[in-house]
Order: sequence, then structure tokens, then C-alpha cells
Amino acid sequence: MAQVRRLVTDLPGPRSQELMVRKTDAVAAGVGTTMPVFAARAAGGVVVDVDGNHLIDLGSGIAVTTVGNSAPRVVAAVQEQVAAFTHTCFMVTPYDAYVSVAEALNRVTPGDHEKRTALFNSGAEAVENAVKIARAHTGRDAVVVFDHAYHGRTNLTMAMTAKNMPYKHGFGPFAPEVYRAPLSYPYRDGDLDGAAAAARAVDVIEKQVGAENLAAVVIEPIQGEGGFIEPATGFLPALAEWCRSHGVVFVADEVQTGFARTGDLFACDREGVVPDLIVTAKGIAGGLPLSAVTGRAEIMDAPHVGGLGGTYGGNPIACAAALAAIETIEADDLVGRARQVEELMKARLGELQAADDRVGDVRGRGAMIAVELVRSGTQEPDADLAKRIAATAHRAGVIVLTCGTYGNVLRFLPPLSISDELLTEALDLLTEAFAADRAATSQEAVAP
Repeated sequence: MAQVRRLVTDLPGPRSQELMVRKTDAVAAGVGTTMPVFAARAAGGVVVDVDGNHLIDLGSGIAVTTVGNSAPRVVAAVQEQVAAFTHTCFMVTPYDAYVSVAEALNRVTPGDHEKRTALFNSGAEAVENAVKIARAHTGRDAVVVFDHAYHGRTNLTMAMTAKNMPYKHGFGPFAPEVYRAPLSYPYRDGDLDGAAAAARAVDVIEKQVGAENLAAVVIEPIQGEGGFIEPATGFLPALAEWCRSHGVVFVADEVQTGFARTGDLFACDREGVVPDLIVTAKGIAGGLPLSAVTGRAEIMDAPHVGGLGGTYGGNPIACAAALAAIETIEADDLVGRARQVEELMKARLGELQAADDRVGDVRGRGAMIAVELVRSGTQEPDADLAKRIAATAHRAGVIVLTCGTYGNVLRFLPPLSISDELLTEALDLLTEAFAADRAATSQEAVAP
């Protein structure tokens, strides 16, 4: 597939418009879409819609197609497995691909201790199972999560998620025994360093929950939906050490950050943090639904036989894809590629920040980069600006996502197969979008 941006119609094109009418008539209204275009093909850093428009992909299906859409090894592995069998249920007649994925995850996740893995379908399902495992191991009930967190859309994970709209509004009551602690948020924390921010969080935990009641602390090493917030250096190690000293299970939710996305195989690797349990999904299987909980053998083995599982968990096709995705990451040095993407993106976005004070913060690691947008001369969140810039990018054929508790963050999650040329073109278009928006708002300000 040609790795170029090419628009042959206005967006959305006529075929996408027809399909959107059908979607409205057939699909529940609660299922929204970021862009009103329908995909027909995708590969590398490009998504082609049904009208033949080639779009630059800075979303990766929300960090899923990290190795690229239709990655060759993944395609070949899936085709071979489909021809063999599509499903037997691992809990009925097991198969070796599940075991091989577990062995691979035990090998590549942080720490050299003895590990076990269980496979599931989605990030939220894996997070729930991590909580189940922690409760079984500790005999305690309480779970601590953090401000701005996102952990999923099931009842328990909605309770663990911080943001009301669109994730929680109208869907309660939620699961009990979930408590929230303050996160390290360098852009908004002033001079509070990682150690001090961790001490603040621990103080809240000890006062409001008590270590003797606490089964697990669950945290995203870099937050996803919450705004790509990267805690200050020292925050995660201090929390992990407090957990160890109090018999609390430290759970790293690396659903979005895992598998080379952040310029390390896992985000915890950057500070040498070794979680008791690590939750993975998204980039694990090149686009197929799969998730996992991997952790210390004595913790993972705590639930009774039959207490973990599910009909589709560790589907053989998804397992084949996962093994191919992991092979691709290692063989093609996608960890190194993520660091190259970070260097290119941060250099350009830093220039944009220097030229436009509405870009309050540029942050993130690897191919997980964000800009937080604020009103000029302040740190006041500007969600409207984020919406305008994203809409302009979409019209130009660049897939861009927004996020953040305040809705004011543009997030960039390009596949690691994207070329420098496509990435540079996308950043050029974003720079133009900011300049055009600045000019338009300036004209509005001086209009009589």
C-alpha cells in the first residue's frame, strides 16, 4: 500500500456518508466514532477509507496496532492458525499457542522472578482479574487507584476510572471498596517532585484506607485516557516500595503503555520498577483481541482452580497474532524505533510550544506523546481548542485523538511502522492548524 496522504474527496466522502446513515439506523447510539469515515484497508502508517482517501494514522486504533496494521508476520500467523482451528476453549482442550504466549510474557515482562500468566480478551477484563487475584492472595478487599485514571468500562473498572463523561455518567451504582489517591502531575504540581508526590499519595492511602485493608494499588505508569500524564521521576518506585513493605500487591496497568509503545518494552522499565502484577492488552496482538495478567507465581497461583478463565480468553488466533507481534517487536527493534519517533515528535512539538503559548505542555515517551492545550497566558484547560485542532486535522486527512480529564489534550499514538516522511507531514499539518486557529481567533477578538 502506498504510504502517502491522499485526499480524493472531501471528508467524509459519499460512500462513508452512506455507511454512516446505515450505522445510525443499525448501531446503538452510545457507540460513537472519532471520525465519520469508514476504513477499507490499512497498513504501515496509513488508513484508506471506502472512498479511496489515504489518511495518516496517528491513532493506531487507540494504541493497538503498534507493530502496524496488517503486519506481515501477524497476517501470516493468523492465516496459518485459522486454517488449523479457530477455537476449542483453552479450559476444555488446551493448545500450545496459549502456553507459548504465557511463556513469552513471563520472559519479557519486568523482573526475573518466577512468573505465571493468564490470558483474557480485553484490558478491562484483565484489570478485573488482576484485582481478583490480588484479593485472593491478600485476603483483603480495598483497591486504590489514582486521579485521572482510566481502567475500563465494566462495572468494577468504571469505579476505578476517574472521568465521569463519557465513561461513568448514568451507569452506577459502581463496585465498592475502590479508593482514589492523588497522582503526580508535573505540569500542575508546581515544584512537587516524585518522592514528595508519592508521600502525599501514601498519606491519603494510610488515612482513608489503611494498608491492612488494602489488596492492591493499581496504576498506569503513564496515564492514557487521563491525558498521557507521566508521573515525576521517583513517584512509581516510591509507591512500589511502600506496597512491598506493607504486603500490598502493586499492579501496573500497561494496557496502553506496553509492548514498545513508550520507547521501552514496558513503561515500568524506565525506572526499573518491577510490579507484582502487570496487565497488558492493546499492542499485544497486532489488532486481535487479547489481554493478559502476568505476575509473581505465588500471587498468580492464589485463586482456586477454575477461578480464572473465560470462554474466549486466549483464543488461538489471537495467541498466534501475539507471538508474531512479539517477534516483530524484537526482530525489528521497535523499542528503538519508538525512541526515534519520540525524538522527531518532541522536537517539532517543542517548536510549536515555543511559538504558541496555548500549548501548555508537551509530554510522553516513545510513540505515546501528547500536548496539553490551555488558554493563552494561563494553565486553564482549553477543551474547545483541542476539539478545533482535532477537527482541522481530521479534515486534512490526519487521524488525531483527544483525551484528558479536562478534554484538552491532543494525543499521538502512531504505529511504529510509520515513516518519518508521513510523521513529518502530519506534524506540518498540525502546525498549520494551530497557526490558522490563532489567526481566526485573533480576527474574532478584534472584530467590532
